Amino acid sequence: MNDDKAQIHDLLEVFTRALHQRDSAAAIAPLAEDAVVFDLAPPLRMGPEASHDPAILEAWFATWTSPIASRSHDLEVAVGGDVAYAYGLQHLTGTKADGAVVDLWFRATACFRRDAGRWRITHMHNSVPFAMDGSDRALLDLTP
Repeated sequence: MNDDKAQIHDLLEVFTRALHQRDSAAAIAPLAEDAVVFDLAPPLRMGPEASHDPAILEAWFATWTSPIASRSHDLEVAVGGDVAYAYGLQHLTGTKADGAVVDLWFRATACFRRDAGRWRITHMHNSVPFAMDGSDRALLDLTP
């Protein structure tokens, strides 16, 4: 693995650790100033103002009683100059405040830009497939 790919892996690990520890400041720190997020929860698009708002993360963290475990699987990283992207499957587990046990696999993509010699996350996109049978229900029970 070259140095750029290793730095991106490390950056994603920092983000994952911040989620696990429910640390909003640490989760926001790797984001570029203009980061845009397409996440599992509404809205469809979170621009830089929302993606950098710790109150949004704190509200989500408050819905968990356990650490939030998130692990990448089949992670691919590609680097070209000062831009890069990573994609793979993500496995999220933990216990919600209502006692529900979360065991969710979803698709995750992140885009990066090197700013002043440092990699930053410019875009994250997380999604689950939905049933194409007319029910339009999210398929939350899929596993690799």
